[in-house]
Amino acid sequence: MVDDRDVAAVGRQLGRTPRGLRAVAHRCPCGLPDVVETSPRLSDGSPFPTTFYLTCPKAASAIGRLETSGMMRDMQARLADDPELAEAYRAAHDDYVARRDKAAAEEGLEPLPRDMQSAGGMPTRVKCLHALVGHELAVPGVNPFGREALDAIGEWWATGPCCRAGEPDDPTQTTSAEPSKETT
Repeated sequence: MVDDRDVAAVGRQLGRTPRGLRAVAHRCPCGLPDVVETSPRLSDGSPFPTTFYLTCPKAASAIGRLETSGMMRDMQARLADDPELAEAYRAAHDDYVARRDKAAAEEGLEPLPRDMQSAGGMPTRVKCLHALVGHELAVPGVNPFGREALDAIGEWWATGPCCRAGEPDDPTQTTSAEPSKETT
C-alpha cells in the first residue's frame, strides 16, 4: 500500500494522478519516492508491463540526456558483442518478469503474456534507460545497463527535492524538470 503523502508526491512528480501504484520501490536520498512499483494491469484490465516506474523528474531529465547522447546505441552494440553482458541482461529480464508475475499473483490478476518484453527493451534490446534505471534502483545489482546509466548521471538529487513533500493536494504542482517518458 502506498500512503497518501507518497501518492501526492508521485502525482506532483508526474504532473497528474498516478495509476496502478502498488508500492514505493525506491526513495531518493531526499526522502521522496523516485521509483514506484506498479500493477501489471491497470484498473481497466489493460496490460502495464513497466513494473518499476521512474517518477523523479530530475532523474528522468538526466537520463533523457543520456539517451540523446547515443549511450543506448553503444550499449546495444556491446550487448551483441559480449556474451557475459548479454547473459546478465537476460537475467535482469528474468528477474523483472518474475517480479511482475509475483505482483499479478498477489493481486489475483492474470499475468502478462510470457513473450511480452519486460521493460526497457529487455532481454534483447536497449530501448529505454528510464525503465532500466528504475529496475536497478528498485533491485540494486540486477540490471547492468541500469547501473551504468545511474553511474553516468551522478547525484541528480544534489540540488534538492524535485517537488514539495507533504499532504495530498494538487498533483500538478511540480518543478520544471521533465517527467519520465513512460506513462503510469
